[in-house]
Amino acid sequence: MGQEEQPPSCYRHPGTPTGIRCARCERPICPECMIGASVGFQCPECVRGGSGTGRAGSADPRTLAGGRVAAGDPQLVTKILIGINALVFLAGLIVPGLLDRLDLIGLAWSPSLGEAVGVADGEWYRLVTAVFLHQEIWHFALNMLGLWWLGGPLEAALGRVRYLALYLLSGLAGSAFFFLEAAPNEPSLGASGAIFGLLGATVVLLRRLAQDMRPVLTLLVLNLVLTFFWEGIAWQAHVGGLVAGALIGYGMVNGPRRLRGAFQWGACGLVAAAVLVTVLLRTFALS
Repeated sequence: MGQEEQPPSCYRHPGTPTGIRCARCERPICPECMIGASVGFQCPECVRGGSGTGRAGSADPRTLAGGRVAAGDPQLVTKILIGINALVFLAGLIVPGLLDRLDLIGLAWSPSLGEAVGVADGEWYRLVTAVFLHQEIWHFALNMLGLWWLGGPLEAALGRVRYLALYLLSGLAGSAFFFLEAAPNEPSLGASGAIFGLLGATVVLLRRLAQDMRPVLTLLVLNLVLTFFWEGIAWQAHVGGLVAGALIGYGMVNGPRRLRGAFQWGACGLVAAAVLVTVLLRTFALS
């Protein structure tokens, strides 16, 4: 029988075992050294913004995923995304027919235009524009609340570029799976696919940080119940976004440090490739 693996010791207090690591540099830290952050805990050096990034000679503080810690508002991208969604929501209320021109639909005949419309007719932009569209105020409000609650911690943990890639690819994956599974003349819109992607990535991140997962798992189960039992919800977008978000989240925070970039962008590339193949196959089937 092999000897049971012992937990690492705090880098500042040798001999003090701990299961917690700094969310930025990943060095083991004991309760005495842990300083609460927006996501997880940080060591004193990383909080001071000095050279505590776990890499000799580097004065650049890094996020858990290896992204550069940007100066200024730590929730800048989240606020921009909410702002874009709000502007598009208002535009949908003001501009007649805007939702019909930008929502996600596979292939349908438009009486007003006198022609076929949809993704299968070459309007691939609908896969993206639909992610920023909302029709009812309650739908918009719930999605933006989810974006605010989940987005801020993820943006801090991943960095702005990685976080934005997670959001957009999750939304795209939700759109692609809806395009594949739904009836071609069934429309869909909303940021739910992207929000479910953030939810999937949050589950992965909390597991990586060994934090209490019960609140987010409860939220996930509640949302899945509503997804499959509330009439009129595009379950395909939710499931597609959730799977994509969990996969990207895993690649972002679980790859070995020396191959971290390959894991992260490999996961993003895998999701992007799956989206492309799905859209091509469905387009060919409907042509």
